[in-house]
Amino acid sequence: MYYIGFDLGSSSVKAALIESGTGKTVGVTNYPDQEMKIIAQQTGWAEQEPDVWWKNCCKVTEKLLAQTGISSNKIEGIGIAYQMHGMVIIDKSQKVLRPSIIWCDSRAVDIGNKTFKGAGEDKCISHLLNSPGNFTLSKLKWVKDNEPEIFDKVDKLLLPGDYIALRLTGEATTTISGLSEGIM
Repeated sequence: MYYIGFDLGSSSVKAALIESGTGKTVGVTNYPDQEMKIIAQQTGWAEQEPDVWWKNCCKVTEKLLAQTGISSNKIEGIGIAYQMHGMVIIDKSQKVLRPSIIWCDSRAVDIGNKTFKGAGEDKCISHLLNSPGNFTLSKLKWVKDNEPEIFDKVDKLLLPGDYIALRLTGEATTTISGLSEGIM
C-alpha cells in the first residue's frame, strides 16, 4: 500500500509516492513542466485559478502512477501541503466564485494593518501571534469591500489545500494550523 503527498505550489504541483510500510519514496514528479500562470491585473496583485490546481493534481497523479507502475487502488492515504495565505471562496454549490488571491498578492496589506491597529497590537500578538497583515482574512475583507456582489454569494472560505481536499472528498474542511495562518 502507498501514500501520495501533494505539494501545491504557485509554480507547479509536486507529488511523491511513498510506500506506507517502509516510508520509502517510490517516485517523485511534478506537473506542469512550465510554471502555472499567475494573473496580475494590477501591480501587487497575484491570482490563480483553483480549478487549474485541481486539473494539475489529477495530471501529476496520472504521471506519478504511470512512472511508478503503481495502481491507484493501492493508494491508502493522501497528504496535501500547499501555498499559504491563498484564499478560495466558494458558493453553496461548491463553485469557485473568483480566482484565488494567492500568497504573494499585496492588495489587502492596508486592511490587515488597520485591523492590527484597530484590534490592538498587543491583543493581535498575544492571541493571534501575528499581525493580520496580508493573511487570508484581510483578503476576504478586500473582497467584501471591492466585490460585494461576489462576497454576497460566499458560502465558504478555503485555503488552497482545503480546496484540493474538497475536490477529493466533497467536504469543506480545514485544520487548526490553517485557521491560524489565515488569522481567523
